[in-house]
Amino acid sequence: MRICYYGDDFTGSTDVLEALTSGGLRMILFMDVPELTLWNEKFSDYDGFGVAGVTRTMSPEQLEVTLKPAFAELRSFGAPITHYKVCSTFDSSPTSGSIGKVIDIAREVFTEQRYTPILAGSPVLRRYTVFGNHFAAAGEEIIRLDRHPNLSKHPITPMNEADLRFHLCKQTKQSVGLMNVMDLEQHGSLLEERYTQVLSHDPDILLFDVLTEEHLGKIGGILSRESEAAPLFVVGSSGIEYALVAHWNRKGSMNPASLSKQAEPVEQILIVSGSCSPVTQEQIEWALRHGYEGIHIPPAYLLNRTSDKITSLLSQAEQMLKDGKNVILYTALGPNDESIESVQSILKEQGHDKAKSGQLIGEYLGDLTRELIALTDLKRVVFAGGDTSGFAVKQLNIYALEMIASTVPGGPLCRAYSENVRINGLELVLKGGQVGPADFFEKVRRGDA
Repeated sequence: MRICYYGDDFTGSTDVLEALTSGGLRMILFMDVPELTLWNEKFSDYDGFGVAGVTRTMSPEQLEVTLKPAFAELRSFGAPITHYKVCSTFDSSPTSGSIGKVIDIAREVFTEQRYTPILAGSPVLRRYTVFGNHFAAAGEEIIRLDRHPNLSKHPITPMNEADLRFHLCKQTKQSVGLMNVMDLEQHGSLLEERYTQVLSHDPDILLFDVLTEEHLGKIGGILSRESEAAPLFVVGSSGIEYALVAHWNRKGSMNPASLSKQAEPVEQILIVSGSCSPVTQEQIEWALRHGYEGIHIPPAYLLNRTSDKITSLLSQAEQMLKDGKNVILYTALGPNDESIESVQSILKEQGHDKAKSGQLIGEYLGDLTRELIALTDLKRVVFAGGDTSGFAVKQLNIYALEMIASTVPGGPLCRAYSENVRINGLELVLKGGQVGPADFFEKVRRGDA
C-alpha cells in the first residue's frame, strides 16, 4: 500500500481518487474505514484507499470524537503516507472544520514524524500559494483568498485571511513554518540545504508554497523521503497526490496511460444541487437554457419536513424523468438566492447552528434521490455542493466508489458499490461548488473528458 486518505467532504474525496487513479494507482473510496480483514480479503491488490468524510462542517468537539479513532484505524493499515484531505480553498474556521484541530488530533496518533506538512496549492485546479498567501481562480482571474468574490463570502466559512499561516494560528497553538516559492526554485543539494535550514527552526507545521508543477514534483520527493523515516501524516488538497504522483512518475514506478478511460454517454441525467456557488448557478442556468428541466426546492420544504409538498415535488420530478427529460433539483440559484437567508432563519428558530444546514439539506436531497432512482431507470447522477453532497450520498446506502473516467479536474465520474441492486453500479459525479465550466452537466451526460 502506498497511501490512504480521509476526506473532509465527499467532493474532495473523489478529487483525490481522480488524482491517484489518473496517476496510475488502483484506488477505491470507502464511506467508512474498512475492516482490516475485509481489506486483506477483497482489496489487498489495490494501491490504497480513501474514506469520504463530512468533517468540514464539524465542531472541534465533533472532530475529536470522529477523527481520533479514525486516524488510529487508518494507521493500522501501515501505509507510509496518510493524507487528511481539505478543500483546495482551505475552507475552515476555529468553530467549523478546524484544520488546526485536526492537526492537533493527528499529532497524538502519528507521534514519530518531525513536523506536519501542509500543501494547499494545486495548479491543475488553479489554486496557488505564494509566500504563504493563497490564491484561487474566479473565472479567468486569479484572486487572493480574502478578496475572492465567492470564498470571502462563504455562508459557513468565509475566508477573510489569505496568509494560511495566520489562518491556521487561529485554530492551533502549533508553530507554522514555510517552504516558500524561492526555496522551491532551488535544485539538488541547494534545495536540500534550504530545506534543512527551514527545519532548523523546529516548526510543528510546515506549509509548502506551490506555484508550478515543478514545485509539486520537488515537494513530492520531500514528502516521500520523510515517509521512509516514519509513517507520515500530511494535510492538504489533492495537490498532495499530484506532488507524489509527479515524484513517483519521475522514478518510473507509475503507468498512468494504462488507466486512462473514456465514459460512455447516457440518454438522461439527474442533477441534485445543494450548492449556492455562482459557478454552480452558471451551470444550472446554462442547462436550463439548453433543454434541462429545473425544480427549485424551497429549503423550508426540507427543513420543516412538509411531507405533502415533498411528495408532490417527487411526483413532478418522477414524471419529468419518465418523459425522458434531464432534471435539475436545486435549493439555491447562486449566493444571492433569498432561500439562503430563509434557511438560516429556520435553523435559528429550530435551535441549530447555521453549519447544520449542509447536513439537513443534504440528507433530504439524498432521500429524494434514492426514491427517484427506485422509481426510474436512472443510470447517472450528479451531486453538486461540497457541504451537502456527502450527506446526500450517505442516504443511498453506498459502501464504496471507484473512478470510471475523468470529466474535468476535481469532478470524476465514479461507479457506486452497494448491497442494494438498484444502487449498485450507479454512476455518480460529486461536484464541489467551484468545479467545472458552464456546460459541465452536459459534459457529464455525454461522458466528455
